[in-house]
Amino acid sequence: QVQVVESGGGLVQPGGSLRLSCAASRSIYSATAMGWSRQAPGKEREFVAGVYSGRNVKYADSVKGRFTVSGDNAKNAVYLQMNSLTPEDTGVYYCKLVIRGHEVWGQGTQVTVSS
Repeated sequence: QVQVVESGGGLVQPGGSLRLSCAASRSIYSATAMGWSRQAPGKEREFVAGVYSGRNVKYADSVKGRFTVSGDNAKNAVYLQMNSLTPEDTGVYYCKLVIRGHEVWGQGTQVTVSS
């Protein structure tokens, strides 16, 4: 079964940028969906961005124009480029793949936006 591991989180000042990576243990070529969700302290996990069927991209309204999601089948990886970060973007970011109808989640990477 595919496993995924996120990386790239950390502490960044407001207005800064981070690039999150999600490395899969096997090919993601057959993934029907790939993307990111996040969970802020005391809140439920929420959708951030996703790529569907390799071409349809969706973003949460709160990150449109600031975040970019992408996948690289050759590297078995999914990325989330985050720009113009605000304290409201703080949380644990989770990578998710959907392969043959099965959801695969990573353990998450912490993103903290603070001055």
